[in-house]
Amino acid sequence: MPKASVDCCSQPGLMRPDLALEKILAHVSAVTDTEQVGLDDAMGRILAQPVVSLIDLPPFDNSAMDGYACRWQDLQSGQPLTLVGTSLAGHPFEGDTPKGSCVRIMTGGQIPKQYDTVQMQENAQANGNSVVLQQPYAQGAHVRPKGEEASQGQVIYQPGVRIGAPEMGVLATVGAAKVTVYRRLTVAFFSTGDELKPVGSELNPGDIYDSNRYAIKGLLSRSYVDYIDLGVISDDPDKIRSAFLEAAEVADVVITSGGVSVGDADFVKQILDEVGQINFWKLAIKPGKPFAFGQIGKALFCGLPGNPVSSMVTYYKLVQPILAKRAGLPTPPVLKVPATLTCAIRKRPGRMEYQRGIYSYDAQGKLQVMTTGAQGSGMLTSMSVSNCFIVLDMDQGNVAAGETVTIEPYQQVLE
Repeated sequence: MPKASVDCCSQPGLMRPDLALEKILAHVSAVTDTEQVGLDDAMGRILAQPVVSLIDLPPFDNSAMDGYACRWQDLQSGQPLTLVGTSLAGHPFEGDTPKGSCVRIMTGGQIPKQYDTVQMQENAQANGNSVVLQQPYAQGAHVRPKGEEASQGQVIYQPGVRIGAPEMGVLATVGAAKVTVYRRLTVAFFSTGDELKPVGSELNPGDIYDSNRYAIKGLLSRSYVDYIDLGVISDDPDKIRSAFLEAAEVADVVITSGGVSVGDADFVKQILDEVGQINFWKLAIKPGKPFAFGQIGKALFCGLPGNPVSSMVTYYKLVQPILAKRAGLPTPPVLKVPATLTCAIRKRPGRMEYQRGIYSYDAQGKLQVMTTGAQGSGMLTSMSVSNCFIVLDMDQGNVAAGETVTIEPYQQVLE
């Protein structure tokens, strides 16, 4: 990555966050190291090789209903059928099936090869071994054919799929006892600043508790990484230099909060420029704006702003896609939905704004949203009480109650 000759933060104008992300992702490549893991350890991992089904799915014709299996042709006469046995899931019927016969069958039970149709038990009248069936809607009714969902050898998942709970079930269903996945990312992170103190310690005048590190840890714990928490690094050039070098030695990605905005200690940027290739940007985003990205050794570097909400918003907009691509995932889609604003919002054109909102449904079932109130970038409680971002475009100004806005629910954006 080319080194910025001039600190971008000192330049007039702001960069659109989508343009910044495009430029950033052009310098991000996925890890190539892979490993084979057992299915029990596959949750959350990212597939590096295709997965093919080892069996037909389902592996045999089976019943979708509790009822009776029979020949379609035998139903045409309207005569009672002779019950010759029972087929249960895991206990198929293996006896003879002469013409005019039927088998009592349970859901999932294997259908005898000579039969082709099932009628549900509600449409059957049984009297001993004599069964009268209403004719079902078609030949093959209520039958799950062999290979209906997948054929043996068929590709079920391509590389880049993240294994979640549904995928775990599918992998088990097709017999995939082991899968080849990309290795997990290692992410090292720390906070910078003499004013930051550990939770539980006594605060002196001017001190604050280090909240960003815990928020970042929470975000990373919901991701596909192994993380290394390096704690708080004081405003000491030697300690900061050592922290950067140590983190870059062991991690694929290094994340810091603080030290990238105008007015921060000069030696932070000086050391970053010394040990790596870093660009500093002012982004057209609120809360946020200062962001640093580049490389230290073999590790990517992401420098988040120090204000707590700004840190979380820039993580969402920039770091999350970086981690996804580095881990072997496509850029994660973000759910965007329209909602009616129930309160007025003041906004000055010039930056994309991500105001914290609370969405709900009105009496008619339509989506509505309100802000959490004050939107200061240091008010981390606004992230806690909200359930979405209200996204306001760069050129947008004040928004009146009753207007339609775009929201991004946290369920999507903070996973």
